[in-house]
Amino acid sequence: MKRVLITGANRGLGLELTRQYLERGDQVFAATRQPESAIDLNTLHEQYPDRLVVIGLDVTDPASLEAARKAVEAVTDGLDILINNAGILPGHPGSGLNDDPNTQYLGNLRYDDALQVFGTNAVGPLLVAQEFLGLLRAGNKSRIVSLSSGLGSLTLKASGSQYHYSASKAAMNMYMRTVAAEVGHYGLISIMVDPGWMRTDMGGTGAALNPTDSARGIIRLTDQLHAEENGSFLNWQGQHVAW
Repeated sequence: MKRVLITGANRGLGLELTRQYLERGDQVFAATRQPESAIDLNTLHEQYPDRLVVIGLDVTDPASLEAARKAVEAVTDGLDILINNAGILPGHPGSGLNDDPNTQYLGNLRYDDALQVFGTNAVGPLLVAQEFLGLLRAGNKSRIVSLSSGLGSLTLKASGSQYHYSASKAAMNMYMRTVAAEVGHYGLISIMVDPGWMRTDMGGTGAALNPTDSARGIIRLTDQLHAEENGSFLNWQGQHVAW
């Protein structure tokens, strides 16, 4: 049985990853900013009361990070998998920012939006990894999987939109690749994964990929990682993505 921490687990891909890990018999710590309103997570908890722990976590709040770590430590002495899934996409409902998509184009960009997106999408995963490093080092061949995006690829980026989101994912890639260089000395593996364009609240209904398939691929990829893949940028099918 793996011990898995998933951030942003209340909806979309995070919720699907939670469900699939539970279905195969693992223990999941599902983190979300507002546990009391996470209806689907709480329904899953009724099905798996012994293996699902729902915890509050705001990845930009130091006090919340510490409280979440203590909540996990109250249940287990180690983690085997950390999935950094929490993220926001400005211009979309639920981002916590202005939902007007026009704010994501040149001429309407705002400093405060940029700081919030970078704080959540780039710095957040770094601080989560830092906070839970002790538990990960105590785990069994632990993995840190940080969900990135093809929009974070400097090579592939070709659209004049999503400035903050794209840049935040590129920054996250650098943060977590740097983490990989350090935690590799402890026997841990840190990778970045493009989960694909999925039919979720963030991805929209026009996306081609079902989150069920992406989650299944990410879980398979995580299980099969080797030390030489530490620091890699891969897609959900295990193929390398251009930086």
